[in-house]
Amino acid sequence: MSVTIKDIAKIAGVSHTTVSRALNNSPFINEDTKKTIKEIAKQVNYVPNFNAKSLVLNKSYNIALFFTSISEGTSAGFFQDVVEGVNSIIRKNYNLVVRGIDDYEDFLSVDRKRFDGIILISQSDSDNAFIEDVLRKEIPMVVLNREIQENSVVNIVSADSEGCFDAVNYLVANGHKDIAIIEGMKSFMSSKNRKEGFLRSLIENKIPINEEYIINGDYTIESGYTGMKKLLSLEKVPTAVFCSNDDMAVGAMKAIFEEGLKVPDNISIVGFDNSLVCRYVTPALTTVRKPTKEISIKGAEILLNIISKNQVKVEKIYINTDLIIRSSVKNII
Repeated sequence: MSVTIKDIAKIAGVSHTTVSRALNNSPFINEDTKKTIKEIAKQVNYVPNFNAKSLVLNKSYNIALFFTSISEGTSAGFFQDVVEGVNSIIRKNYNLVVRGIDDYEDFLSVDRKRFDGIILISQSDSDNAFIEDVLRKEIPMVVLNREIQENSVVNIVSADSEGCFDAVNYLVANGHKDIAIIEGMKSFMSSKNRKEGFLRSLIENKIPINEEYIINGDYTIESGYTGMKKLLSLEKVPTAVFCSNDDMAVGAMKAIFEEGLKVPDNISIVGFDNSLVCRYVTPALTTVRKPTKEISIKGAEILLNIISKNQVKVEKIYINTDLIIRSSVKNII
């Protein structure tokens, strides 16, 4: 049988109300009493009953982590980093509920009774209706991953365009001029931002834009594979390919190997995200590190501050990317 607040109250010689208030950091309980009660709770391995607490404090003890979509365009590595980052901050005090906005026909069930706060991993402009609904219901929210125009929420994003710009500049510095891109999901802002960085680098380096080198993808390994097959069928095959995420880069590398070619001897490959797979493919993948876990941790910390009514400055926070150089790019100068 699990330990209850009443059990701790008996040991401490206080009322169960005092124990409840102490464990919830009530300002009406002195610090020495709080310390004693928390120490007892630790010794007896007390686990909070969130359902009971929610009835007493009118809280759900649920934090919702929403993605634009879980099934479409959200890679496994990206999903894992976000969930791990958020959960590492909230797990001691809240349950984590993970959903896709596209799971809902309407947002009637998204309210303050179910969720004390929401972290939105926004991937598309289509999320704007959801953002407006949450703001109208006054549910504390932090929006990550996509820059939004709404000025009343904390918005944390990485510099995707700059990261891609740096990656393509690196290819150019290594002598590449025939550079292709396999894009991500067209409706996702990350895809648009990465393509913008790709094109800006070509323009600033005075490299003509070849429409044949701009290939549609959807962030899956399969789309990287089929996209690379299209590039390999061209009369003039590119010497380097920027893939808008690491999963597509892995698919592209498989297509190259199947043609009897080598990376980077015949074609150089660069990815984006710095997922775990980058270090374990051969050759190890040069990629842009998007600090997904750091962004998620920061977002969760800020959301908890908002929920606890600590003053939080509403702002846009930009977190830089880094180019991680490994072995998948050849210098052809």
